[in-house]
Amino acid sequence: MPRILVCQHVAHEILGTLNPLLKSAGFRIRYMNFGRHPDAEPSLEDYNGLVVLGGPMSVNHVERHSHLETEMRLIAQALRNDLPVLGICLGAQLIAKTLGAHVYENDEKEIGWYDVSPTEMARGDPVAAHFREREKLFQWHGDMFDIPTGAVHLASSPLCANQAFRYGSNVYALQFHLEVDEPMIERWLTVPMHVKEIESLGGKIDPQKILRETPAHIHRLKELSDKVFGDFINLFGPRERRYRLPSR
Repeated sequence: MPRILVCQHVAHEILGTLNPLLKSAGFRIRYMNFGRHPDAEPSLEDYNGLVVLGGPMSVNHVERHSHLETEMRLIAQALRNDLPVLGICLGAQLIAKTLGAHVYENDEKEIGWYDVSPTEMARGDPVAAHFREREKLFQWHGDMFDIPTGAVHLASSPLCANQAFRYGSNVYALQFHLEVDEPMIERWLTVPMHVKEIESLGGKIDPQKILRETPAHIHRLKELSDKVFGDFINLFGPRERRYRLPSR
């Protein structure tokens, strides 16, 4: 049974729609919750891949969140061992920084549903080729990354030029959140730190508008997440099929 390590930072940022896909493919999932155990020192020695989820901290605040250095060491270990890696939001920024790229505050925060377009390079990509010319994707970030040297730029938005990249053949960094479903979005909008963040923007972000827009876009997001995450899982190669005994 393949094993995958998942780096988590806060309780409300989880695998979401990626979770059932991994389980259906026969993966054993281990969450490493750095919010609860910031001094943990996990290793990838017994794992087949790595997923790094989002979080509210900046990758540049290592002095406040020492586990970020631990996670970058994990990413570097995965790169050395040629393991598949997926980074989402903060996770994508951690991959970029591990690869030597700059991560910095974006001119404007993206919170809610935004247009994202694939680059020409995405059209032949084994994971990103599913993106249409323009997709409405869910975002929640204030920082952005430069595209690392040697990486392939896969997506952009009007407010954030660098939305996704691939490094090598099996490392993917996504600034946007394909993993969310409607209940997750509703929960995120009520998390106290998120409420405070939105209030600090002086009315630029309307939570009720996000809720109104969600039903129009969530079904396409789920369709896209199934395809994109499904092809990411295929990077792990053939796996044993899981058989379920019939109920008596």
